[in-house]
Amino acid sequence: MELSDVNHSDGKTNPAYTPSSENDNGTYTAQSRPGEDPIKMDVETGLVHQLPKREKMGVVGSLQHSLGRQMTAHSQFISLAVKLLLLALYFIYFGYSMFYRFGDEGSVRLLVCTVIGLLIILFNACSDVIKPKLTACCVSCCSGSSKTDRMRKITRWSLYIAVLLFIVVYTVVDIGLRDVRNLMSLSGIAAFIVILYLTSANAAKVDWHPVFWGLSIQFVFALLIIRTSWGFSSFQWLGDRVTELLGYSNAGAVFVFGEKYTDHIFAMKALPVIVYCSSLISVLYYLGVMQVMISVVGRFLAFCLNTKPTESLSAAGNIFVGQTEAPLLIRPFMERMTKSELHAVMTGGFATVSGSVLGTYILFGVKASYLLGASVMAAPCSLALSKLTYPETEGTEIDEDEVYKLAAGTAGNVIEAASSGASAAIKLVANVAVNVMAFLAILEFLNHTLIWFGDRAGVDGLSFQFLCSYLFYPVTFLMGVDERDCRRVAQLIGYKIFTNEFVAYIHMGDLLKNRVTFYEYTNTYGDNATVTNDGLDIILPQMNNTVLEGGYITERSELIATYALCGFANLGSMGIQLGGLGAMAPSRRPELSKLVFRAMITGCIVCFTTACIAGTSVL
Repeated sequence: MELSDVNHSDGKTNPAYTPSSENDNGTYTAQSRPGEDPIKMDVETGLVHQLPKREKMGVVGSLQHSLGRQMTAHSQFISLAVKLLLLALYFIYFGYSMFYRFGDEGSVRLLVCTVIGLLIILFNACSDVIKPKLTACCVSCCSGSSKTDRMRKITRWSLYIAVLLFIVVYTVVDIGLRDVRNLMSLSGIAAFIVILYLTSANAAKVDWHPVFWGLSIQFVFALLIIRTSWGFSSFQWLGDRVTELLGYSNAGAVFVFGEKYTDHIFAMKALPVIVYCSSLISVLYYLGVMQVMISVVGRFLAFCLNTKPTESLSAAGNIFVGQTEAPLLIRPFMERMTKSELHAVMTGGFATVSGSVLGTYILFGVKASYLLGASVMAAPCSLALSKLTYPETEGTEIDEDEVYKLAAGTAGNVIEAASSGASAAIKLVANVAVNVMAFLAILEFLNHTLIWFGDRAGVDGLSFQFLCSYLFYPVTFLMGVDERDCRRVAQLIGYKIFTNEFVAYIHMGDLLKNRVTFYEYTNTYGDNATVTNDGLDIILPQMNNTVLEGGYITERSELIATYALCGFANLGSMGIQLGGLGAMAPSRRPELSKLVFRAMITGCIVCFTTACIAGTSVL
């Protein structure tokens, strides 16, 4: 039926309303004339209901509503136009800045940041277009006839031989002839590989491809970072910029703690750096910068080492974030990962440190360029040695494209990202502070206990440091540490493994300060300077018998020690990893608990191998 008019209870019609259509619930809605509100009538009962009055919008409201609808309809076009406008304005600024002044450090910094930013933009813009073509090309080249397979095999072995010859010849001619001690570091690499192979979970199943290419990439990185002048200068420049960036955390420390905050250097200067770094990393996640860097490095490692996407992505993430944050990138896949992949993920966490704590180590006097180099070099080595000690024997059906789809930051804007990053650092700062306090106190108790036991037997100087100086002496000797410093660096390794790397770097910072004091002393008194040794301590008689506790280490030993200590591989971190990874994959807890100790030892050896490769490249 049709409704011509709406009848009132008196049977009369109201001409003020015009016909309307039937609703789904058996009612009719009549449209009112201009200026009047609509009503609804139930056909069965004949009851008429007045609908709520419509809000009348003014001119401004109507304009806002219309403009909002247009912006929503053309949001993509508007977003693209705004981005292109901002990019054009930046290029105008960049071009004028380069024209106005070029050649100083600031112009180089602007150029480098611009190039990196453009690469990130191009990667995001072109990945969906280029990737399918590259995939199709790789599939066509890597599959097909027996002739193609034969060419692949020839190419693979040719690369093996070429790279191996280059490493051997370069090491012997350019490195060994300059300093025979560099060859000692090379023997350390061989020794660690043999140890891991002999203790491998399945030595017969070891795939040497990731082992060879992981160590080769690490060796090339070492040459670029340490041996080449431009590589060394680049990392030195990058280290200076990182140190400068971290220095801005002092503004927050001064505001909270006052001008005398340096009286408590660790609590009021070192720990605020962690908060600052965590906030910066959170902002980079929100902007998508971290996702691009991690994805690129992960794909590179997977391509070169032929490792699984999950373990490669986690290894790449460990360069920038910590041992419990990096696995979050692959959390959805952890229940389906093989034991070898889980072992690789755990090893990568033990072999590296978090970017948020690097600043704290720098405040202890450790060189930023060494720490950055160690973080980069450890990623391929962790995959290589993990596949050596726990080779892959299972299959996996995890889709590669699914793995590399990294989620964007959950923050609503930059301010929220910075705030959430700072808040997330509260737990980390508390953990660092209480662990350092606890371990230093336990270490002091242990030392006094050992001294007491030694005194009962007539042995002087028995302490934790004394025992570690001999226990890890062979390790430091194989790494190529100067012989006079082997026991000192061995003590640092003991601190790292049995306490944590914070304690180790604190003591290393003391040795570096002692070196400055010693050089000032010898420069002041020249040939007349007298030095007395008391064990590892050094006494300076002409400086009021100043005692340099523990002595000092040389520049070569400093470099090797920095690389060897740069990792979370210690007994305490085993519990941290088990707790973090177990929460992400509850069904894999039994397997994780069986793998964690092997992964921790492998992480230690990754750090030692990285130090060996750095030692072979020392000028």
